[in-house]
Amino acid sequence: MLVLGQVATGAEAALAPEAAQPRAVDPNKPLVTSYAPALLYLGPVPADAQLEEKSAITLFKDQWPKNFPSIPITNSILYTWVVALVILIVVRLGTRKMQEVPSGTQNFVEALVGGLRDMCEGMLEPKVARWVFPLAATYFIFIAASNLMGLLPGVGSIGWGEPVKSIMPFAIKHAEAPLFRPPTADANMTVAMAAIFFIMSLWWALKYNGPFGLMKHIFGVKGGFKGLVVVPLSAIFLFVGCVEIISICVRPVALAMRLYGNIYGGESVLTIMLTNSPLGIAALPFYFLEIMVALVQALVFTLLSIVFISLFCSHTEEEIAEPSH
Repeated sequence: MLVLGQVATGAEAALAPEAAQPRAVDPNKPLVTSYAPALLYLGPVPADAQLEEKSAITLFKDQWPKNFPSIPITNSILYTWVVALVILIVVRLGTRKMQEVPSGTQNFVEALVGGLRDMCEGMLEPKVARWVFPLAATYFIFIAASNLMGLLPGVGSIGWGEPVKSIMPFAIKHAEAPLFRPPTADANMTVAMAAIFFIMSLWWALKYNGPFGLMKHIFGVKGGFKGLVVVPLSAIFLFVGCVEIISICVRPVALAMRLYGNIYGGESVLTIMLTNSPLGIAALPFYFLEIMVALVQALVFTLLSIVFISLFCSHTEEEIAEPSH
């Protein structure tokens, strides 16, 4: 049943006391899949789809190529399109009539883009900043917009679930399959963004250092040592380089899980407070906290991406001094 509200009033709780109880979690259910259900499929519903997805709408079922996998459209994908559309509209409004002295939406867009550009240029070399700025700015704007729009009323509360007896029409215990879900609360999205960062950071590292230079950057002896002392130090820096390789592989995982964990955790806290307090009053202070978290996590993801890239694309003092000899 589709519901247009989430907060249960005191009268509703009296009519349906079980609605105020926390929802039981099935430990055998994959976390990401259960919280990002397929709303529809482009193609036939797969035979191994979960039970709640068997009733998903299908498009082009008869025209879909044989032996070609179906493409699920989840609630987080649907809301990603909404977020992208909002960003495009705001940018269009701010740039359609450019003025020498900006005001209104143009002022906001220019201030945002200018601040992100200054941040990149302050942490990276000029040519590297030109490479990284488009990706870093996209990350911050998309993540911040997704996080803030995830706090709008109806996101996560309009959807399908078990109906309950209540004075409110279309009341359900909980939106088991929400119509909209913040993209950053879905681990699939955060992992995809981290994977893009990983691929692009390696590409920029190779472009900046070259293959041999990158190997020297990771495994080479640092500190400007000369002579025979370099021989024993090479073994030490070889081990340090192996640790650095592990660190490089862990960086995208840290980016993805930090963002996903904070946004998903905040969303879970809001859900608990809304459904287990009269009129959802207990959730009010957490909304202000989540507004701050939404912006901080967007900034942290962007800053860490820039910092990790700067570790690849930078010269040590002895590397800078070498050409002058």
